[in-house]
Amino acid sequence: MSQDDNITARYPLGQNGPERIHSRTGVALQDITLEAVRAGRVEPGDLTIRADTLQMQANIAAEAGYRQLAGNLRRAAELVNIPNERLLQIYEAIRPRRSSYGELISLSEELASRYEAAENARFIRQAAEAYRANGLLRPEDK
Repeated sequence: MSQDDNITARYPLGQNGPERIHSRTGVALQDITLEAVRAGRVEPGDLTIRADTLQMQANIAAEAGYRQLAGNLRRAAELVNIPNERLLQIYEAIRPRRSSYGELISLSEELASRYEAAENARFIRQAAEAYRANGLLRPEDK
């Protein structure tokens, strides 16, 4: 999918470009039906979104002036290739008083280098600074 395809997509994608939408496993949107689920042709993994679909949605949101929504969708696109188990660990780690400042910084470095999730890494660095400023780091690390 080219960058031009992302820019020219229109919301809702399912109506204005369903041929552009595939699950992370490669199943086309039009092939994901209740009948296909009942027949066992669609597995749970076939219901997961691809990063490029989220990027298209982010581009549409940005073009419509929804800058904050576009940013959220771009961060979500960075997360789709991180294993669910690791995502849950990250979620737990970024809750207030669960991690030290150093642990949060290491987590941001992991996201940036291992998963190429630069926006999420920046978000966690900002959280680390905010937690430090507001006494929200793990108690023994205040």
